[in-house]
Order: sequence, then C-alpha cells, then structure tokens
Amino acid sequence: MTEVRAGVDQVDKEMVALLARRFAYMDAAARIKPTRAAVRDEARKAQVIANVRAQARAAGVPDAAVTAIWETLVEASIAYEFEAFDRRG
Repeated sequence: MTEVRAGVDQVDKEMVALLARRFAYMDAAARIKPTRAAVRDEARKAQVIANVRAQARAAGVPDAAVTAIWETLVEASIAYEFEAFDRRG
C-alpha cells in the first residue's frame, strides 16, 4: 500500500504542475482577448469537455467522473481568466 500511495502522491504532484501550465495559458488568453465579454466562450467550453470525455473513454477511465472534474476545472479557469483580465487594467 505504501508504494500505491507514493504513486498517487507523485501523480498528484504532476497534475498540479500541469494545472500550473494550464492556468498560465489562462493568463495568456486574458492578455490576448480584446474584451472581458470574450472570456466566457460556451462553445469552446463544450468543445473542451467533449474532447476530454472522448479521451477518457478511449483511456478506459470513467468519462462521467472526468467530465465532472473538467466542468469544475473549466469554470475555475474562466473565473481565473476574468481575474487576470481585470488585472491588466
């Protein structure tokens, strides 16, 4: 069990590093988008979630769980991007 827990901890560490990369892209998007209204893009959100759902199915992991996680992640990313957009002054 110790090895399993160590493996989970390592994966979590890697996932946080990937999330940091993802949020850096939110910073970039906030710099690029011309208006605050452009931050929320429901069509893009649907596309991202559909892509991840398909990837989850292909990987054999529970697509409903992954979809729920990504719904939360995308909403958190949008909120972060709004904050980043507002910081640009």
